[in-house]
Amino acid sequence: MADVFEVVDKSGRKIRLTRERWKHITTPTSPHAYMTNYLEEIKQTLENPDKVVISVYDDKKGNYYKYYKYNKKYLRVAVKYLNGTGFVITAYFVRNIEK
Repeated sequence: MADVFEVVDKSGRKIRLTRERWKHITTPTSPHAYMTNYLEEIKQTLENPDKVVISVYDDKKGNYYKYYKYNKKYLRVAVKYLNGTGFVITAYFVRNIEK
């Protein structure tokens, strides 16, 4: 399984976006297919988020948020942590940070 990219977040954890997940996010029938043009923003959000919210239900899941002025929305990148490494699950724009 090849990776589209691997970055290190602010806490020093490696986070990867696999080709399989990128295809899932950007397939034309996906509700988030528009994300095709936002690969760099996904990297930036992981490397320098405005806020990271860890799931109250599963401490192995986190949401990284970064505000982008040009569309007046936050980019939410959902990550799952396994064995100390994070994997992007999905990414899309939202109006507000979810708690």
